[in-house]
Amino acid sequence: MIEALALLLGCQLAGEVLVRMLALPLPGPVVGLVLLLAGLMLRRRVPAELDRTATTLLQNLSLLFVPAGVGIMQHVGRLQAEWPALLAALLVSTAATVVVTAVVFRLAARLMARFGAADDEAGHD
Repeated sequence: MIEALALLLGCQLAGEVLVRMLALPLPGPVVGLVLLLAGLMLRRRVPAELDRTATTLLQNLSLLFVPAGVGIMQHVGRLQAEWPALLAALLVSTAATVVVTAVVFRLAARLMARFGAADDEAGHD
């Protein structure tokens, strides 16, 4: 488990270093996750230890929301004062997410249909 956690944290650190060195407009952990994905794709498998560690982390993910809940409770007065702006931001961002997801899905479906038809014409199944 220690080796898998070291790998996960190492990828996150590498992502942070790359983001800062290259001044990328992305979060370091996202870049680290892409690095991890690339490494796993090169290996063509997920090591058993990494799989167990990731599964354990995901099963206990709800514990990571405790600090956020505490933060909300500490700033409840500010939330009460600014709830209209927060509600508007939540609604707009949710609607934007739904629209972008639908557009990406339609584009992906068109591309898959186009390439699927090309494969069928070439005699591939």
